[in-house]
Amino acid sequence: MADKKKRRRAATDSDDESDSIQFKSKLKPDSTILQTLKTLKSSSAASSAAAKPISLSDLNLATAFREVSDLPLSSVQSSIETLALSLAHSILAGNGFSFSVPSRAAANQLYVPELDRIVLKDKSSGRPFANVSSVRKATITTRIIQLIHQLCLKNIHVTKRDLFYTDVKLFQDQSQSDAILDDVSCILGCTRSSLNVVAAEKGVVVGRLIFSDNGDMIDCTKMGIGGKAIPPNIDRVGDMQSDALFVLLVEKDAAYMRLAEDRFYNRFPCIIVTAKGQPDVATRLFLRKMKMELKLPVLALVDSDPYGLKILSVYGCGSKNMSYDSANLTTPDIKWLGIRPSDLDKYKIPEQCRLPMTETDIKTGKDLLEEDFVKKNPGWVEELNLMVKSKQKAEIQALSSFGFQYLTEVYLPLKLQQKDWL
Repeated sequence: MADKKKRRRAATDSDDESDSIQFKSKLKPDSTILQTLKTLKSSSAASSAAAKPISLSDLNLATAFREVSDLPLSSVQSSIETLALSLAHSILAGNGFSFSVPSRAAANQLYVPELDRIVLKDKSSGRPFANVSSVRKATITTRIIQLIHQLCLKNIHVTKRDLFYTDVKLFQDQSQSDAILDDVSCILGCTRSSLNVVAAEKGVVVGRLIFSDNGDMIDCTKMGIGGKAIPPNIDRVGDMQSDALFVLLVEKDAAYMRLAEDRFYNRFPCIIVTAKGQPDVATRLFLRKMKMELKLPVLALVDSDPYGLKILSVYGCGSKNMSYDSANLTTPDIKWLGIRPSDLDKYKIPEQCRLPMTETDIKTGKDLLEEDFVKKNPGWVEELNLMVKSKQKAEIQALSSFGFQYLTEVYLPLKLQQKDWL
């Protein structure tokens, strides 16, 4: 029995090795792949130059929408003081006070195909202080606005965690202060970064990029395997320079480390960026800035599961939670490079490396198929249908079954050679 198991294992290992060799033999010289990438870059730059920026106001849609903009600290301070005066007048008139808060509920959001992003409709609800159901939220809103006003006066930045710890008894949980912070952005009509409140550093970047961070020049080819942490305040970033042919957006830290250690960006000139999972605001802002300033194509490498596609869609179309700021947080025309459901059979990913989808996974996949931003991409619909039908998912690391460097030496070069992106 033990001998049979050993023979089966040996046969499986032999099959995996032969599959690896089979795909490696299809690779053309790097010079050929580089020429393909140069064509992609030229095409992306030409499209960016030809495309006229479209805003919500240009579309003349029947529905009213609410969008925020970057405001200087002086304007934020002025808006807060104007709001405080109106609340004081309301109190003196005997009407108490109430905040008019834009609704960020799912029903108040809309995907606009012309912009390829999710936007917020202009519907608001009252948040009165003299109401048992809303008194606590009104109090937290007032406190957050007061703290933002202090930041304006002192001209300093704090993290969302710092903000939470200024009044733990009132906020109770950081998720509550974070949610009200987004409400305050909507009320004041400014981006969250305009409030001088940032998230802790999370995303990292490595590769063919030089930029200034608060006056210091950073060369991302000389930052080691760990890369450079993406600054939480995008205002610190400037003077971007690059000889890269594309940006490689990676979902996970593990895949990022493999790419960085193998110096993939030297073989195929690129900039590699990851938010290590769920996209944070700083990474989304940084990616958009690279796309807009460097005019580079963006290719995404995510897990073959519904959550990988959701992460990709947040970068491209925006999140429903922050739809009010989608104009500043979305990166247009991101290509889905891998890992795609069709790759599991195409690259002969072993069955033991494929994971069964849970009922929650399947429901998430089906829900995604109902989203307008997915329906707009026939390729995405086809891949998602295949995923839901097969009930199989796979992580990027499944490619390691063919060897630790299979991702950088075979899979990605072959994908780029074949222009296999959606």
